[in-house]
Amino acid sequence: MAHDDTLLSLQETLNLVKLPRRGEVRRFMSTRGAYLPGSDFPAGREMPMFHKASYGGHVYGQSALAAYRVWRELEDERGAKQQERLDLHAIHGFFTRAGIPDRPFIYDVTPLTSSRTFSTLSVTARQPSKPSTRVNPLGNERFPLADAALPLSPPAFTAICSLKLPEPDSAGVSTQESPPQTRFAAILSQRAPHAWPPAPPVDLTGVVALVGADQPGRFPIAEMRKVDMSAYNTGRDVHERRELVLYRLRLRRSSPDTTGSSSSSEEGWEWDANAHVAAHAYIADRNGLLMVANHIGFGFTLTRAASLSYSFVMHVGAEQAVMRHHDDGSDSDGWWIQEAWFPRSGAGRGIVESKIWSPAGVHVASEYQDGLVQGLADTGRTES
Repeated sequence: MAHDDTLLSLQETLNLVKLPRRGEVRRFMSTRGAYLPGSDFPAGREMPMFHKASYGGHVYGQSALAAYRVWRELEDERGAKQQERLDLHAIHGFFTRAGIPDRPFIYDVTPLTSSRTFSTLSVTARQPSKPSTRVNPLGNERFPLADAALPLSPPAFTAICSLKLPEPDSAGVSTQESPPQTRFAAILSQRAPHAWPPAPPVDLTGVVALVGADQPGRFPIAEMRKVDMSAYNTGRDVHERRELVLYRLRLRRSSPDTTGSSSSSEEGWEWDANAHVAAHAYIADRNGLLMVANHIGFGFTLTRAASLSYSFVMHVGAEQAVMRHHDDGSDSDGWWIQEAWFPRSGAGRGIVESKIWSPAGVHVASEYQDGLVQGLADTGRTES
């Protein structure tokens, strides 16, 4: 499988530019616009116009990365040794304003608590109240630093992030349920991972019926494939159904950005394992609430879907979250699995729970998301 070097990598998607501090608050600005689901359909097959908000996983994952960068700065300032460094542990975030893709996010990070083994920071993300000053507001070039001086709108997102000292399993104890590679072996063995259809840019039954199930879209950071679970889900109650999404990391492009926009300098920043934690949190947010809509009967009649709160918790050290590059076109052991299910819906909301499984079958992290899922019941159609 040839690598598409026009798609943005982890580093390019979540890159941050450091801004001047304001007292104890350390600040960053995003350099790329957030992905807009549905904007990448072929001409003439655009997504319905009810969706204009940028992808929520962008501000979520980038908030975690901003918090982690601040913590690394604090560790460096006090001369922490390698074995004393903390890893990202949990991200508990709240979406309060729809993101707009034609302007950057400005992140204010405040350290809250600090201890040898467990610490917390808060993150507040805002956007300018007007579009970026760059030449093409909806283009893919970097935002200029001048955007950081624009007046800001109220917060779009707030989060508490925790970091924890990695520890070995206590007394060698480590428990988890059987991984999906075992429980769903009969289904997964039907095709090689890359042979499953691409995860839809907008995984809503009505939209997929309109544009087709073969649209790979322009989703950055990860290549994603959706396993056909229709046979397994048929006849089961909604809370018993499962969706499996396979994914692996996209390569970093080798060609430099030559647009002349803001600097791409990483300022000495090292993209270590914790950046992969932020990437998993970014990826896990894709299409979850839309899949809820499909399963509860709004696949053709959805009127609103929007995240309210989203929690992502690591169960292991960050090193076990690292996604390996597979740049030789191989289809071996590089695929991660997001196993999602939908335990509750009602009162205009739906819940998505997910487990993140490594290629080796380790339960690395869990996701819990609550959001608005509203529509008109359409009993004349069969949902997935």
